[in-house]
Amino acid sequence: MNPSILYIHGLNSSPASTKASQLLKVAEHCGIARQLRVPALHHHPRQAMQQLQAAITELGRPLLVGSSLGGYYSTFLAEQHGLDAVLINPAVRPHRLFGGKEIEQTNHYTGETWLLTHDHVTALRELETPEPRDPARYRVWLQTLDETLDYRQAEAFYRGGGLDIREGGDHSYQGFALRIPEILALAGFAPALWADFDFSTL
Repeated sequence: MNPSILYIHGLNSSPASTKASQLLKVAEHCGIARQLRVPALHHHPRQAMQQLQAAITELGRPLLVGSSLGGYYSTFLAEQHGLDAVLINPAVRPHRLFGGKEIEQTNHYTGETWLLTHDHVTALRELETPEPRDPARYRVWLQTLDETLDYRQAEAFYRGGGLDIREGGDHSYQGFALRIPEILALAGFAPALWADFDFSTL
């Protein structure tokens, strides 16, 4: 089966985000764009999950790369399908973060506004999984100065897995571009594809 990657963005993000754009640019350079999916996810978890399940069906057995809420979605999908995953400052139990309030949201990239309702929160709760059965299938990249999520929650949840905790940084994960070769290698792509690419230019 051909190697492939499914990138899963976070809440109020999009394929235009910095990490997604960098990954797309590298895939174009390497000639593997057809083996990368970066869907523009619906804000409602149930509809987002339908999009992601369809992408997995299309790709076969992709490496999941999930950022923030995308890390939460990735964990559910990795457990369901037995897939490997790279999680970048992942949310662990996002349904517990909203305090029972309905909150107007704005997508940072599209400008779309929408209301986060109790049904959104219920749908997120439905995706909660126990601690991973096989934590070795996960690479969990955390930065300690994440201003949105407490990295220690992910550190505890994914203990026993491939935790990589770096001092400083932020929620967007500083230095992501330089780690793209690790993602490509984990997905099974040959290093020769990016041997001539300068990741520091991203």
